[in-house]
Amino acid sequence: MDHSIKEEELRRNLKNRHIQMIAIGGAIGVGLFYGSAGAISMTGPSITLAYLIGGFFIFLIMRALGELSVATPVSGSFSAYATLYLGRFAGFFSGWTYWFQGITTVMAELSVVGIYLQFWFPDFPKWITALVILALLVTVNLINVKAYGEFEFWFALIKVVAIICMIIFGILMIFVGFGNGGNPVGLSNLWVNGGFFAGGLKGFLMVFILVAFAFGGVELIGVTAGEADDPQKSIPKAVNKVFWRIMIFYVGALAVMVTLYPWNQIGTQGSPFVLVFDKVGIPAAASIINFVVLTAALSGMNSALYAITRLLYNLSLNNNAPKAFGKVNKAGVPYVGIWFSAVVALIAVVLNYIVPAKVFDIISSVTVVAIITAWGTILLAQIKFRKEKLAAGEETAFKMPFWPVSSYLGLAFLAFLIIAMAFLAVTRVALYVAPVWVLLLVILYHFLRKGEQKAAGIGISK
Repeated sequence: MDHSIKEEELRRNLKNRHIQMIAIGGAIGVGLFYGSAGAISMTGPSITLAYLIGGFFIFLIMRALGELSVATPVSGSFSAYATLYLGRFAGFFSGWTYWFQGITTVMAELSVVGIYLQFWFPDFPKWITALVILALLVTVNLINVKAYGEFEFWFALIKVVAIICMIIFGILMIFVGFGNGGNPVGLSNLWVNGGFFAGGLKGFLMVFILVAFAFGGVELIGVTAGEADDPQKSIPKAVNKVFWRIMIFYVGALAVMVTLYPWNQIGTQGSPFVLVFDKVGIPAAASIINFVVLTAALSGMNSALYAITRLLYNLSLNNNAPKAFGKVNKAGVPYVGIWFSAVVALIAVVLNYIVPAKVFDIISSVTVVAIITAWGTILLAQIKFRKEKLAAGEETAFKMPFWPVSSYLGLAFLAFLIIAMAFLAVTRVALYVAPVWVLLLVILYHFLRKGEQKAAGIGISK
């Protein structure tokens, strides 16, 4: 089967270091610094084991994405691969779903980023902060893709340095008593207060939902493929290295947290990062972590804006979005998609101050749907891709290990997540929103095709 793609006009200016930090920045967000207490409260110290197991399945998904990205390095990533191997509607659905997820990410971060700034300037209006930061992000993304890559590299690096420092200081406190009066904390917090599996089997299984979505963002590697300077080399390196680095950061940081403090006290006295930095005598620990969280929010918004504009660009090339989104400026940047997404995000921020927060909680639940859609699309497209390669007697440059078992294991994990979501109140709403979202996109796709057929002067075939 011929799977031709339309030629892209984007510039290949992203280096390997950019791509690796983009993926790390996308996956490590504000939640690790302030929101990890929720996951720990569900299962206790066994959260570390849950991240190890969940990370294995995410690795399979990333390897599937790597196989596709090396073979066909385009900016649309899983949406483009869905169009190529699963059909046009699959590309339309996955692309627009992920765009909506990206917009809710930008919207949510813009709505709260003013709070981080008010830590230092209590009376500074939050809406001005949101406006200035959105203008900054749009400017960076409009200059050229290298400017975006540099911005993301340094902002993601700040997060990485903070996590590494916390892990090192924590290990010293645990084993030699550094910052704790010379008294080693020891490892007893791993099994006291209810044991390693403090939340029981149900808590351990349910926490995989939060674990999986904490890794949301690693799929950005695929989006960068269309602008990577040497995708055949940089994508495999990024897929393999980023996975291990993220695992070390997440598992390492959480292992330190649940070893230093009783699991049921984490989060009750502020961020564990602040507590660790404060104990070892670092001045203004709270200000430092607040700065890190601010840059983490900027990094998350920056990555989201980049990803969704590239998806809009590829959707337009495949006639799944208005042609205007396919226009690029002199620097090779799809500027129409950037402005469109920025305006939508700004409207959402304004609405956030007007309508009840619960409305935005419901809208944000599409994020859950979007991540599962993206990962499921990657695995299904990779299965179809590999079958066609085998049928044609062709080899692939970057193979998914243990195929086809690995691909189907990944799909089984996603199916488990969907079932588990019904048992967790915070994610159950996504199962109610998902059918509405699917129906909406089906209707929009129908009108899109109907308009095309009318323009071509043909009728609608039943």
